[in-house]
Amino acid sequence: MNESKTTTNKILVELATFFIGDALCGMDILKIQEINKLMDMTKVPQAPSYVTGILNLRGQIVTIIDLGKKLGLGSTDTTLSSRNIIVSSPGEHVGLLVTRLSDVISADTEKIERAPANMGGIQGEFFSGVYKTDDKLIGILDVNKVLRIEEQGH
Repeated sequence: MNESKTTTNKILVELATFFIGDALCGMDILKIQEINKLMDMTKVPQAPSYVTGILNLRGQIVTIIDLGKKLGLGSTDTTLSSRNIIVSSPGEHVGLLVTRLSDVISADTEKIERAPANMGGIQGEFFSGVYKTDDKLIGILDVNKVLRIEEQGH
């Protein structure tokens, strides 16, 4: 039996961290296509309340989701710090509207814990885990779950 032990070889994941209101969240940086400032969005009639609108990003139509509303934290105020985190979804690009960006953190995958059912008011179903640093708790967003539920909403 060849069981590989990774005790000496830490497996690190780069997490791009951002705030949704006061909640610090993160996601695997490899899932991010790009991050941009807000642009003029076109409202989509009869779209779910968490869909802020659509925008044209160099010829690609991008659906913008208010991540705060999606996670049950209330609307994300659009300020000079707000950003769209553009991720690829099957068949389309989706922008996740966040309050502001934070740091990129190298997280040891062995130290990522299971997400609780409820994280400070956020529905735990949207998170794959939590990562504790010396002074912060980062909820690791499961982008696939956020987008999967988005697709079912249509």
